Amino acid sequence: MSNEKTTVPPNGYVMLFLFLLLFFGSIAAIAITRNPWILAGIVVAIFLLPGFILVNPNGSRVLLLFGEYKGTVKKNGLFWVNPFYAKKKISLRARNFDSERLKVNDKLGNPVIISTILVWRVRDTYKAAFDVDNYENFVRVQTDAAVRELASKYPYDNFADEGMDEDITLRSSMDEVNEALEMGLQERLAIAGVEVLESRIGYLAYANEIASAMLKRQQATAIVAARHKIVEGAVSMVEMALNELSKKQVVDLDEERKAAMVSNLMVILCGDKDAAPVVNAGTLNH
Repeated sequence: MSNEKTTVPPNGYVMLFLFLLLFFGSIAAIAITRNPWILAGIVVAIFLLPGFILVNPNGSRVLLLFGEYKGTVKKNGLFWVNPFYAKKKISLRARNFDSERLKVNDKLGNPVIISTILVWRVRDTYKAAFDVDNYENFVRVQTDAAVRELASKYPYDNFADEGMDEDITLRSSMDEVNEALEMGLQERLAIAGVEVLESRIGYLAYANEIASAMLKRQQATAIVAARHKIVEGAVSMVEMALNELSKKQVVDLDEERKAAMVSNLMVILCGDKDAAPVVNAGTLNH
């Protein structure tokens, strides 16, 4: 529950006019009458001076009177408040925070380097001023903690050789990961009256000690997947060739010749290099 209380102090321009009138009027009166008691007017004017506050757009001033919270001024303009008020300035503007690149372990224990970009602003000035010691430092620390927790929940990537079938990974499921990060940050930063406008992963990579090995592993996985597609296509093409030859009765092949033909076609279709044809100038049996 928020304890923030919005207040609108008296107009500062009226008090500014009274201050100028009192200050310069007292000086003029002293010069004319030579009465030292008129100095009291100058003292009173100087006493009124600390009461002026200026609130810029998307800014605020938290007012305290001897440790007692009196309210927050969010309206823009020049105002005058009790000179004994302590006035704490808190910005309500949106801010960017680019966290440091942290080395953390993912769900599988692999070390990864990760950072996040956070867009945030103060929503509740009371919580930002009094519920935490330093709300800006609180945002930095809690962001790092949320990133570490997020990385430990998901693997960096899926690997078929480990029998993994993860729906969400850090590398391929950025929308889901960013949404989970935003929800985690909002829950952590609510105590400081901070609203999370946007959060996303800014940098993600394997740590240097395993980056080379993981790159080779990814390449091997890609090669295996490509070979699987090649073999699958080659089998379909060989089957189609045999069916067409049999259907159109181009040549009558026994099982031995079919096996030889299948072998030759598979070598040609699945090989990395172009095949060198050998022309048979003899009979069908040679």
